[in-house]
Amino acid sequence: MNPCVVPTIPFDGDEEWKIQHKRYVAEAKAKDPDVILIGASIIQLIQCYPIWNDKFVPLKSLNFGICGDRTQDVLWRVKNGILDHIKPKVCILNVGSNNVDNTPAQISDGILAIVDEIRSKLPDCYIIIIGILPRDPYPSPLRILGTQVNEILSGKVKSIFNVELFNSHLLQPDGTLSQDDAPDFLHPSEIGYRKIFNPIFERLKKILDD
Repeated sequence: MNPCVVPTIPFDGDEEWKIQHKRYVAEAKAKDPDVILIGASIIQLIQCYPIWNDKFVPLKSLNFGICGDRTQDVLWRVKNGILDHIKPKVCILNVGSNNVDNTPAQISDGILAIVDEIRSKLPDCYIIIIGILPRDPYPSPLRILGTQVNEILSGKVKSIFNVELFNSHLLQPDGTLSQDDAPDFLHPSEIGYRKIFNPIFERLKKILDD
């Protein structure tokens, strides 16, 4: 069995994670978002930067990111409450960077299992997948892993209605990742987030205006 597609509560007994999930479920019940973001730290930390208030708040967005989540953890969350009381027009999904012990095929299947669950609960929601971001200052095994996942996803999402893959363009021409874009060579800065999301905002505007 592929562990990436088995809904899982991480670190069995992790009370902080459970509290965070319950807070998101309550937030979803109380609000009526047009845009939701689901994933791990790269999604959660957007809220710490000006781009969140500048771009996402006006779009009536909710952020369901939890640091450290793997595909299987996100899958558990989408099956257990965060989507049950909302009808967003768009879902932005970025996950997989923490599945460092899995194969590209396993991780891509985990991401697509999340997509399937979102579609089953929100059939009219447009899903934008942000491919796994490049990491490390120079090419490395983990960066290659993410690239391979994105290549698999690119082929598979083409046949899925209302699902689109966006791959970031953070790398320099020589293949390095700048600390201006990702200070720790993984999590984006304000500059990095804007490079990732500017083309996505163009797409969001068209979807939300329809």
